[in-house]
Amino acid sequence: MKINSAEAISEVVKSRRKQLGLTQSETAAMCNVGARFFSELENGKETLQMNKVLHCLEMLGINLYAVNREDDSGEAGVR
Repeated sequence: MKINSAEAISEVVKSRRKQLGLTQSETAAMCNVGARFFSELENGKETLQMNKVLHCLEMLGINLYAVNREDDSGEAGVR
């Protein structure tokens, strides 16, 4: 999935949380962040702290890759 907005990240996070069968509160506790922060993450707030967002992705088992556009053939390239 191409990630080009905070909303796109929020969709991935919400989908993964539901896949794991967790509530927002349970997931926030698992990620060691507040329930408000996690709610804002799932709602696509654009001004969240990047390190906390990346930590939540890590705890949820979500990999995030950066690929140069000219190298983007649909497969992960530069990591």
